[in-house]
Amino acid sequence: MTKEAIAKEIENGLAALGIEFGSTRIKAVLIDSEKNPVAQGGFTWENSLADGIWTYSLEEVHNGIVSAYAELKKDVQEKYDVKLTKLKALGISAMMHGYLAFDKDNKLLVPFRTWRNTITGQASRELTELFNYPCPERWSISHYYQAILKKEPHIPQVDFFTTLAGYAHFMLTGKKVLGVGDASGMFPIDANTGDYDRAMVAKFDEIAASKGASKKLLELLPKAIPAGADAGSLTKEGAKWLDPTGELTDGILCAPPEGDAGTGMVATNAVAPRTGNISAGTSVFAMVVLEKALSKAYPGVIDIVTTPDGKPTAMVHVNTCTAEFNKWVGIIGEAAKLLGADFDTGKLYDTILGSAKDGDKDCGGIYTINYISGEGVTDFSEGRPMVVRSQDAKFNLANFMRSQFYSAVGTLRLGMDVLFNENVKIDSMTGHGGYFKTEGVGLETMAAAMHTPISAMATAGEGGPWGMALLAAYAADTMGKNLGDWLESEVFASAQKKTVAPASDDVAGFDKWFEGYKASLKAERTAVENLK
Repeated sequence: MTKEAIAKEIENGLAALGIEFGSTRIKAVLIDSEKNPVAQGGFTWENSLADGIWTYSLEEVHNGIVSAYAELKKDVQEKYDVKLTKLKALGISAMMHGYLAFDKDNKLLVPFRTWRNTITGQASRELTELFNYPCPERWSISHYYQAILKKEPHIPQVDFFTTLAGYAHFMLTGKKVLGVGDASGMFPIDANTGDYDRAMVAKFDEIAASKGASKKLLELLPKAIPAGADAGSLTKEGAKWLDPTGELTDGILCAPPEGDAGTGMVATNAVAPRTGNISAGTSVFAMVVLEKALSKAYPGVIDIVTTPDGKPTAMVHVNTCTAEFNKWVGIIGEAAKLLGADFDTGKLYDTILGSAKDGDKDCGGIYTINYISGEGVTDFSEGRPMVVRSQDAKFNLANFMRSQFYSAVGTLRLGMDVLFNENVKIDSMTGHGGYFKTEGVGLETMAAAMHTPISAMATAGEGGPWGMALLAAYAADTMGKNLGDWLESEVFASAQKKTVAPASDDVAGFDKWFEGYKASLKAERTAVENLK
């Protein structure tokens, strides 16, 4: 599409917008009628640890979305010389899970508890046993039930609790709804109905009442709806909340708000059975759409969530991926600047991370543990980033950075081994996120770790916000198609992608390193127990 044609579409309100709250960046992506990204905006933020709770304030949430949208508007103005005042549709996505609880006046009762918190162990264990279904620590229901167990004073006042995407959508539309994919990270979904599992809801209500909770769960949860369903429209107040300048018109269709897992599936065309995707950035998770149920529950290792249109999906979620090696790149950059080097951030990352491709396949005896926080897969409540090596290790930059890449997906591999042992069939896996941006390293090391060919699409570089923009476009016009068929015909029919098959020497090298990595976790546990 020509620049002039894109400008005309934006002016006529035919573009769709996706905004995603990521762990470190809020990003807005605008797409044209051909589903291509045409403008974007962003805002960098970071969670804080307040009184032992990983959180973002609602002020940060609002400031972040306003800033990201303002940057998007500026990008539109500079590229196309038109003002962004109306849209065909918009949608919000965000980090899944967590706990935002409000009273009847919509006042936040306790600080937002994000997915990163590992403070709900007792609740997670009890609910998993009660349901015979995995309820991870980061799930919203685990946070709510843990607060009940602790008799937190805010519990009697709770009138509604939701996720970050659900909160932002509520501010835009006044609707207490949630896309079924995001809802599946709040409470288990019945695959047959696409709604909260009523039998489990009844069990929860009974046990919660015995602990003193008076309200029924379905009174408190947002309504779960599938992709393409009516999720409300932008109110005048919502338009002003997103764009305080008053230039954005109200009445815009809003798609069901989704979690970053769901938008990752959409952005990689992985919503059909036997497809999967790996989102690797600040955190890393792998999603595999299942043909049939697993033989049993794997609490703490495998979550069962859904696609945005409700298909059961196995999820391996790991809290930390690239965050630790980003810190090492920053330290190396500081040293280079002290020595007088002049470079931009992009060159720093490309050079330092790119050195990993020259490292020994087994990293020369260097083992790094990237645990900034706890990890459910390996049953760590806290983390202590570590570097472990033998005295005769080949300790050089290439091996060190290759070990960082391996470490970023080491715990993910532990979870994926469960699916491999269950003989789960995977025809294709597509990767997206910062991990894959390093040429010659990201796809190659992930393929070696997963023992599976990994693909990356050019458009998937936009990741979740592009996926959310696609869901907004789908909500505006499903064309009578299910989500998978719509994506195949309207978005990915001519998509360009690069696929890397696992090289035998890379696989052997990773597997050798992986044995040492698993042994190093014993040292990590000792560090957590003794280094306070």
